[in-house]
Amino acid sequence: MANPNIRGDRQALQRTMDAILEASRASKRETTQPAQTSLFAPSANALPNGISELVFDVPTNKRLSDLVLSEHLKDSVEEFIYEFSHASLLREHSVEPRHTLLLIGPPGNGKTSLAEVIAAELSLPLLSVRYDAIVDSFLGETANRFRRLIDYVATNPSVLFFDEFDAVGKDRGDSQETGEIKRVVSSLLVQLDRLPSHSVVICATNHPELLDKAVWRRFEVRVEVPLPGPSELKEWFHRFERSLGASAGIDAQEFADCMAGESMSEIEAFTLDVRRKLILSRGKLTPARAVQEILGRWQRRLRKNLQNGDYVAELSSGPTAERAAERKANKRTASKRNLRSEKNAAGAE
Repeated sequence: MANPNIRGDRQALQRTMDAILEASRASKRETTQPAQTSLFAPSANALPNGISELVFDVPTNKRLSDLVLSEHLKDSVEEFIYEFSHASLLREHSVEPRHTLLLIGPPGNGKTSLAEVIAAELSLPLLSVRYDAIVDSFLGETANRFRRLIDYVATNPSVLFFDEFDAVGKDRGDSQETGEIKRVVSSLLVQLDRLPSHSVVICATNHPELLDKAVWRRFEVRVEVPLPGPSELKEWFHRFERSLGASAGIDAQEFADCMAGESMSEIEAFTLDVRRKLILSRGKLTPARAVQEILGRWQRRLRKNLQNGDYVAELSSGPTAERAAERKANKRTASKRNLRSEKNAAGAE
């Protein structure tokens, strides 16, 4: 019959050994696994010296719900995020997720913000490429820098963002371009082809007509980011008015009329001007009064620029106070005409 003391010693020894092994496993996990970072914070791990001078590590503070997008654009972005988020399911069926995205559209409409949102939604760091640090007068050095960057992203899943992509993706058939930029484009394309699908490449351009033909086929998703339309302007206005906590003194249609043809950055600048006006007034102005003052200043600025000959092409179809007033007058005239027609019809009966 076994000695109960011996059995107890063995059990105690087993518990001690289990505790030692668990402590060893925990220590190993802490040293081999990367620290978990916030969804919106940049990676806590500093970029290595060979990479830090080639990119900006951009904070990702926006979510998709923060942006005002057209339905088509929103659907395209959501599909891209959903597909990449379910890459493991696709790979189970021997299909890779799409991971290259080209954003096309006029400046100031959210291409950079979309890159930030995609990185945040995918919980990946956003690395914005610095052309001044990558492109060198020596082709070999430029190729080495592209290779070094792609090697890093290939082993450290990230969103690699090329803003103003036409600067390095120019058409190699353009006779006006030097042989050096053509070699840079060739080097870039070779390196992009090496990037695995667990990292994302997003490129943005205002001039898609300048891009090399071979560049286009590198992008599995191509999305236009247009100027905001009436529905986007109205949604922006409703959000803005809710944030004020009071009436803005104009309705959503008036706001859309006044801002038609403007970029999203201009619209955001207008609403920020209203907020500054309210803050600096120390409660002396109502939101409606602040909106009217900023709107008047903004419209005077447009008329002044138009008189000076600036932005004529943009403003020829853009908003002015006169256009908004003319639209209101036309509505009133149409209402009166309809009322007279109804009265005449009633009299005829």
